[in-house]
Amino acid sequence: MRTSRILTGIGIAAVALVALTGCNSGSPASPGATGEGAAPADKPLFEVATDVTLDGSPTFDRVAKNGKITIGVKEDQPGLGYKDATTGERTGFDVDIARWVAASLGFGEDKIEFKPIPSANREQSIVNGDIDYYVGTYSITDKRKQVIDFAGPYFVTGQGLLVRKSDDTIKSEDDLAGKTVCSATGSTPLQNIEANFPDTKTVGLDLYSACVEQLINKQVDAVTTDQAILIGYAAQDPDELKVVGEPFTTEKYGVGLAKGDAALQTFIHTMFTDGGDTWTAIFDKNLGASGLTLTQPTIEK
Repeated sequence: MRTSRILTGIGIAAVALVALTGCNSGSPASPGATGEGAAPADKPLFEVATDVTLDGSPTFDRVAKNGKITIGVKEDQPGLGYKDATTGERTGFDVDIARWVAASLGFGEDKIEFKPIPSANREQSIVNGDIDYYVGTYSITDKRKQVIDFAGPYFVTGQGLLVRKSDDTIKSEDDLAGKTVCSATGSTPLQNIEANFPDTKTVGLDLYSACVEQLINKQVDAVTTDQAILIGYAAQDPDELKVVGEPFTTEKYGVGLAKGDAALQTFIHTMFTDGGDTWTAIFDKNLGASGLTLTQPTIEK
């Protein structure tokens, strides 16, 4: 296991730099990668493997035949999974984890197709074969494991709350009674609020960014999802938004895979276990400005 830095339990003023650093970082496979913890200009964070074989993996057989790999991602989560509307550049910890998996399987950036998938459609997209795997703040749950498999976890965070900066009525999850909270349809955080906060109204939308827009427009009182995601939004608009309270759940992010593809699952588990230095470099590049510590999660087999 490796130790790196994480953004939990610190104020918005400190964490704003975290997400902005992630958004401004280059691709880890690019010689020009920059940002906190980035590799030197002549040394990418990982190399594209050659002559890869993976017996018994229908997913690998498909991507090898297609000559490309299709990865489901988020693109509205600064510092984790983000697409710049002007340049089209994708950045973030999850996106770089996705690139690292692809590179380990022998697929460079020119052979990757990123496909944004709403939270509610992730399992079905994997089952249908629309994507080869999914990396995007995808919490490992027993319910989802009935339909798909996960490799990981590769990151651990917890559910938090984003509110308007001018709102002092919500300081933690204890203040949600009578409030309206927005999250992504089908997401674990939304299900948690619906199940455990009966006096709280909920709104489900396809994108977290749509929830944030409703928050700013005073159509909802709070946005809830993993704290790591919310910090990025607060950093984008610190005059309007703030994160309050401490995480009140534990969320373990995994790589979503087709059910029964044990060969690919084992391959990724081995990659994570043996690649602690790469994991640390990816983390530092995207989320490493906080100065706090995180131990790389232990793989769940």
